[in-house]
Amino acid sequence: MMAKPLPESPLRRAAPGDDFYPKDENGKWIYHKSNLCATWEALEACKDAGLVKSLGVSNFNRRQLELILNKPGLKHKPVSNQVECHPYFTQPKLLKFCQQHDIVIVAYSPLGTSRNPVWVNISSPPLLKDPLLNSLGKKYNKTAAQVVLRFNIQRGVVVIPKSFNPERIKENFQIFDFSLTEEEMKSIESLNKNVRFVEMLMWSDHPEYPFHDEY
Repeated sequence: MMAKPLPESPLRRAAPGDDFYPKDENGKWIYHKSNLCATWEALEACKDAGLVKSLGVSNFNRRQLELILNKPGLKHKPVSNQVECHPYFTQPKLLKFCQQHDIVIVAYSPLGTSRNPVWVNISSPPLLKDPLLNSLGKKYNKTAAQVVLRFNIQRGVVVIPKSFNPERIKENFQIFDFSLTEEEMKSIESLNKNVRFVEMLMWSDHPEYPFHDEY
């Protein structure tokens, strides 16, 4: 479980004029100045207090993970790192590093994205229209989405696809009755284009923006 450093009511809603992403009078984002290690120590206190079972991070690159792992007096290491991961962005180096440190990669946007222009570069290629993925789907009588989810599952990656469609939610669970061959896994891995759909460029000037690093 990931925890925020401050308790927050699950019933809280934004009030008029309340902005979860505040800006200054010039329209620039207002960033919090706490460093990662200090925040991690606050999260460790949450675990020690029994408020959470485990601690995880999101969008951490290798440098940021090493900062936590090498922190003097570390009591609890991250058990997961939630990042974008799919056949067009396979994250092989980050996956290997995390596996070496027993950190589970949790893939958000494992099917690509909803292509919301607020968050996503809509000029990027749509993942689920890829010919190879659809060809494999026909072979196994599955959708391209199910093939994509199965691919990451077989790599040891946890997937958290998002859908509001009941039928698609059901389909997302129906990926444990087939397996991709080693050759098929390699073919899907070769689709990697290092395409990050969720770039969050609006925050690229943040001192801890994670995507400037290679991985």
